[in-house]
Amino acid sequence: MNVAVFLGGTSPEREVSLASGLACAQALREAGHKVRLVDPAFGASQPESFNGFLANGIHEVPPDVRELSKFSNARIVETVSSHLLDDIDVVFLALHGKWGEDGTVQALLELRGIPYTGSRVLASALAMNKEMAKHMFLRHGVRTPTWQSWRTPPHGAPLDSDTIYGQVARELGFPVVIKPNDQGSTVGVSIVHSGDLSEFEKALQQAAMFSDTILIEQYIPGREVTVGILGNEALPVVEIRPKDGFYDYQHKYTKGMTEYIVPAELPEAVALELQGQALRAFQSLGCSGFGRIDFRLSPENIPYCLEVNTIPGMTALSLVPKAARAAGISFPELCERIISLALQSVSADVPASKA
Repeated sequence: MNVAVFLGGTSPEREVSLASGLACAQALREAGHKVRLVDPAFGASQPESFNGFLANGIHEVPPDVRELSKFSNARIVETVSSHLLDDIDVVFLALHGKWGEDGTVQALLELRGIPYTGSRVLASALAMNKEMAKHMFLRHGVRTPTWQSWRTPPHGAPLDSDTIYGQVARELGFPVVIKPNDQGSTVGVSIVHSGDLSEFEKALQQAAMFSDTILIEQYIPGREVTVGILGNEALPVVEIRPKDGFYDYQHKYTKGMTEYIVPAELPEAVALELQGQALRAFQSLGCSGFGRIDFRLSPENIPYCLEVNTIPGMTALSLVPKAARAAGISFPELCERIISLALQSVSADVPASKA
């Protein structure tokens, strides 16, 4: 089968996406597929080789806005409409974050009539919008931390941090988690442990760099756990234990900074509840194919759903491959099953023509 692996892209998660895509491409080749690497950031004129793109690995911080500004999102449209996909049977999406995981590329591929892995357009958009996903969670009986959302002022006007601080102090209390509403990989996320105003303002400004909506969420003490989904199956629960601090971008992508326990050491009833809540969250957004659901587990073993990742990381340190391995599924088999699920799900809603 001819498979195009989309990797890289134009979001702050670009480096993570490159790592995911290169790993998936290798696994798909091992499974016998013909693979073409495609970075939508470059449009129809792709690099001759992707060797050296991650020569130094994933950096400890994501690319900044200035570095990403050299890429145009118009190239994404150019990529999908180009000759690069003329002989492709399916696109394996390894794009993370905005303009790759939020339904935009998915919509372009549907217009072109090319099957792709993962969730469809609406589910992808809902999952990327953390606030909208939370509304859906609550409607379908999935616990999620209490939150507030705040739009950033237009035209670069300063945030009214005093007003935001006052309402957060009254309604949520501290500590809180402050994050962009539509980013992944913990980009722009801060935990404000005390009621210190300067710390609070700094966290607001950090989140505002990556989104026009800031989500401020009740902090849930306890354990960090996640559940991978493959088709209609919840994979074994994974516990995440950072060596220090919290599970931020650096801890996610720096080898040795985080310990992973697979399967998590939990009472069977708690593990089953987590898997059930994960499937319910996944289905509440209409997701399909595969994904990963992140939770905080309180000291009383009550799970709180944080978000649904419709294109979770697929690097050597990533969580879905670890969970799949614990379930007896090798990485090449995992990628093969993701493609099979994509081809099964698109037959009813994607046109057959690729012209």
